[in-house]
Amino acid sequence: MRIHLAPMEGVVDYLVRDILTRNNGIDQCVTEFVRVVDQPLPRRVFRRLCPELDNNCLTPSGTPVKLQLLGGQPEPMAENARRAVRAGAQAIDLNFGCPAKTVNKSDGGACLLRDPNRVFDVVNAVRKAVPCDIPVSAKIRLGFADRSNYMDNAKACEDAGADELVVHARSKADGYKPPAYWDCIGNIRQALAIPIVANGEIWCIEDYIKCRTQSGCEDMMLGRGLLACPDLAQQIKAYHSGIHFNPMPWHRACQILHDYYRTSLPIYPQKYAGNRIKQWLMYLRLNYSEASGFFDDIKRERDPEALEQAFQRHLSGSANN
Repeated sequence: MRIHLAPMEGVVDYLVRDILTRNNGIDQCVTEFVRVVDQPLPRRVFRRLCPELDNNCLTPSGTPVKLQLLGGQPEPMAENARRAVRAGAQAIDLNFGCPAKTVNKSDGGACLLRDPNRVFDVVNAVRKAVPCDIPVSAKIRLGFADRSNYMDNAKACEDAGADELVVHARSKADGYKPPAYWDCIGNIRQALAIPIVANGEIWCIEDYIKCRTQSGCEDMMLGRGLLACPDLAQQIKAYHSGIHFNPMPWHRACQILHDYYRTSLPIYPQKYAGNRIKQWLMYLRLNYSEASGFFDDIKRERDPEALEQAFQRHLSGSANN
């Protein structure tokens, strides 16, 4: 079984991929989407979201990374898939799952699920455009306004030549609200011959067991669950292998957060210093009570020196407990 790290736009950048794949539980990553409209994109655009292109599309710890494209027009998507491969991409992923209104209004993401023929056309064009040894995968939701045509979209991906399909177990209208409809993924898995990866609402081992039971899928994609529990992939692998595993303590999770803060600080403008740390803490506090106190300590703070001092206080405090 394989664990995939979900491509969360504005959250899972290459630094997060680097840090989370150091834990040796994640088998595959996907980049944030490269937005395709109607123009061929230069290599620097692909490299900005996927600097792993310079490392044979591997994270520093050696985990493979797929380059993800988002767009609604077959020919521009095909041309940019060709360019991505020339830039070094080892696998292409196609985004039909993004529920963001701004993306959907611009003919991208989940809005294409309203017409399975359009999904087919994009996947088919990309599959024909890149060499046969370059895998092409797709990620869908169960529909747009409702879940009535999820099977049509899934079959469109397979018929068009997708090598693998990730299914987020909710429609665009469902957003991220529980529940996840894992049984629908199970219906897709039974109907299709290509590998199916289950995604959505997997926060803990119990969720993994339920998802695996209802979907029948061996492979899982984790997103918010991994931010809330950075060792969730390792926990799942241990459970799957029947090995006892001690969950990550807070001081280790805090150190991961600190590593990310230090590496990301030079990349973002100072006025945004700490923004992504605060975002990550919102997830971590679902599993660590200490994360709530840390968030309260820095929620209005932007000064890098003050943020570093807050880290030192919490790191020293957690080490002494």
